[in-house]
Amino acid sequence: MTTLVVRTADHADLPRLLDLYIHLNPDDARCSPEDAGTVLDHLLRYDGSVVLVGAIGEALVTTCTLVVIPNLTRGGKPYALIENVVTHADHRGMGFGQTVLRAAVERAWEARCYKVMLMTGSKKPSTLAFYEAAGFEQSKTGFQVRRAAVRPE
Repeated sequence: MTTLVVRTADHADLPRLLDLYIHLNPDDARCSPEDAGTVLDHLLRYDGSVVLVGAIGEALVTTCTLVVIPNLTRGGKPYALIENVVTHADHRGMGFGQTVLRAAVERAWEARCYKVMLMTGSKKPSTLAFYEAAGFEQSKTGFQVRRAAVRPE
């Protein structure tokens, strides 16, 4: 049986993490190693925010980013956003993505968040079913303004 270990990404993970992101959007511009280190440092300065990775041995097979956002409503309770959810193509359908999402949600609850949100541009039934199986419900209408072009399905 394969054991997935979910943990916080660190600087040593960045080359493998950037390789994993290819499975999210193969045509996306790759972040330089220097910029990736700066971005990770910046993200970790936000209390409760983290890049989680799911590792099997030294291989990173799944990841997501959790950002905890301070809030002046809901009694001052923050909310969280999950972004950049991806599982390596060779490891999909094994529950690893759901495991890393559950870990992110648990961290959000520990940070006193009153809700956790994520968005997907995918309309694929399998992707929507994946998020529903991870405990998310499609309950709001999302809007966005993009500076970069929307990636193709």
